[in-house]
Amino acid sequence: MREWIISEKIAKSAELDKIEEEILSEVKAAKKNAWKKFKEPVRIERDKLIEIIDNRSCMCKHEGYDKVGTITNDLKKIIDPVRKDNFSAAKKILRHVCTDCNIRVKLQKDLSSWLDINYDDNYERYNTNLYNESKKSALNVSEVKPKFKPDSPEVAGREILRDNYDYLFNKYPKLVTFGEDAGYIGGVNQSYEGLQKKYGELRITDTGIREQTILGQGIGLALRGLRPIAEIQYFDYLLYALQALSDDLATTHYRTAGGQVAPVIISTRGHRLEGIWHSGSPLSMVINSIRGVYVCVPRNMTQAAGFYNTLLEGEDPALVIEPLNGYRLREKRPENIGEFKVPLGMPEILNEGTDVTLVTYGSCVRIAQDAVEQLKEFDISVELIDVQTLLPFDRKHMIAQSIKKTNRVVFFDEDVPGGATAFMMQKVLEDQSTYYHLDSEPRTITAKEHRPAYTTDGDYFSNPNAEDVFEAIYSMLNEADPKKYPELY
Repeated sequence: MREWIISEKIAKSAELDKIEEEILSEVKAAKKNAWKKFKEPVRIERDKLIEIIDNRSCMCKHEGYDKVGTITNDLKKIIDPVRKDNFSAAKKILRHVCTDCNIRVKLQKDLSSWLDINYDDNYERYNTNLYNESKKSALNVSEVKPKFKPDSPEVAGREILRDNYDYLFNKYPKLVTFGEDAGYIGGVNQSYEGLQKKYGELRITDTGIREQTILGQGIGLALRGLRPIAEIQYFDYLLYALQALSDDLATTHYRTAGGQVAPVIISTRGHRLEGIWHSGSPLSMVINSIRGVYVCVPRNMTQAAGFYNTLLEGEDPALVIEPLNGYRLREKRPENIGEFKVPLGMPEILNEGTDVTLVTYGSCVRIAQDAVEQLKEFDISVELIDVQTLLPFDRKHMIAQSIKKTNRVVFFDEDVPGGATAFMMQKVLEDQSTYYHLDSEPRTITAKEHRPAYTTDGDYFSNPNAEDVFEAIYSMLNEADPKKYPELY
């Protein structure tokens, strides 16, 4: 470029040398100023810590060795400390404050106060804004229940989705959707039937077979103010887009401290089909990779439609996994299509019970309902809870309240062992502090450690079935009361 400028006689070599020298000087000054502004708060943080230690009137010697003084001097020698240096030193010093002098209590108090203040400050700096915390968060959208009349017709689940999308595309002019077969044929399950013809190819669009590109389009459109629904044809295929979903979409709000939002809705379908492909349920791999994106796992198409209605009122990225075997199952058609909303992070109690709490989601709900009916024949009362969303998970600790009543809990899904059931167990036992309310050890019911084998029988032996759920719960009650619940096998 320099040679071209000179050859075209736009500027002489000496002029360009002067410009380059001025720019280099300006960049160096800016770099120095930025580094100073970045390091100054860390030095102030360190100096306040050192002041606390230097003002002590006790040497806190242990076996003739001033450990506190040594740690403090080492910290002073660091020319450009980072926050890790400050906090590591403070915690080590706190361990070595002597226990046999009157000044100990004040020094411990001052150090603890320094840690508390600076942890709060740095929590704000490093551990906030993963999710949208503004008034436009989908968490603030209130529930609106679907309305039914006594004579509300029963229709295929895919028709509820189709009619709900029709309402949404009419309501939101910035709403667009695109994916493999989403346009001309109305989706592989006909949930967009006839909508491309009605709203045009720009709003409901077919794409090539490239999930990463589909998600990339969604992120770009969302950042520019549109409301995209990125169609990933099957849940298994979401893995092809996982890198951008994890690195880019899930981090947008976090890495910009809330400065940018990318409210992409990823719509897909999965679970419970007979064969290796299209039937995977790698929930744990997904939820542990995309923190920052909400994950909705509806049990039917009415619930799925309710999630879309909720999400479009907020500004959050989300993944909705529709139950693949539910498109042709019949459901009552709500009278308030497009208006009912399912709240995020709010489980639903589908069956009240007193003996054991059964926690599940998605396609497993129907299997659980079958097992609950089988258990009733043996006088076992099950409280069945559909978590509805995995991220966020049970915001009001409804599951804990159930366990306080039943004193037993089983987590059930079709992910691999140690997968989403383990995630749910950790949330309930640790975050909700339910361990002390349990009279039996908590249990999980999962799929085998492989994809489902082919055919109905392959699915039956690879994935948990109603009989597996029955036996797991019955055995818990057998341990508690073998006379009332004798061994069956």
